[in-house]
Amino acid sequence: MTNSLLNIQSKLIAPKGQFNSFGKYAYRSTEDILKAVKPLLEENNATLTLTDEPVLIGDWHYIKATATIKVDEEVKTVSAYARESDSKKGMDTSQITGTASSYARKYALNGLFLIDDTKDADSNAYHQQNNRSAAKKQTAKPKPQMSRQEQTTVQNKGKLFSSFVEQIAVLIGAEASQVKNQLIMEAQNKPEYDKANQNERATILLRLAETMKNEAQKKIEK
Repeated sequence: MTNSLLNIQSKLIAPKGQFNSFGKYAYRSTEDILKAVKPLLEENNATLTLTDEPVLIGDWHYIKATATIKVDEEVKTVSAYARESDSKKGMDTSQITGTASSYARKYALNGLFLIDDTKDADSNAYHQQNNRSAAKKQTAKPKPQMSRQEQTTVQNKGKLFSSFVEQIAVLIGAEASQVKNQLIMEAQNKPEYDKANQNERATILLRLAETMKNEAQKKIEK
């Protein structure tokens, strides 16, 4: 298993075949990953399965997706979570669940095959983003530097956030990295996150983590 999985991880190139016209960035979908990995699975005589499981934590429903790779009799699994939103414009309940499933499956595959979501260095999107960033740096006003006290506050919030992440991971039986990614994704979906400074972003993440931890704890205590 170790050699086969390592071979797949080292050879897998999953291009970002989708484009977000609103955010103006390229991204990869679950389908992009599966299309790229299928030939490598055949090459290594491996099978891959994806399963979903609804999980209730507090008042929120999460979709737990598990990616399982099997070579001979050896099995390796990685799970990821995505939370269903209360509602989403233009979607019915089944579509909301489907969206959560897609997110969770994608991050489970990311974890299994060591795929990151950074910009591809050889893509047009990467160069275009760098060019835009360079132009913004030339015209943007310099951001005020944080005081030493503010830096300490942000660091302390970061430590508390990491502590909450570890506790949540134990409570729900997930990898800490998966919990962290989920919380960051939820924070980035909040309208106020983009305009927030570093300290305010740390506060948003901390509140989300504390809420998730309390909900997970309540579920266990029932």
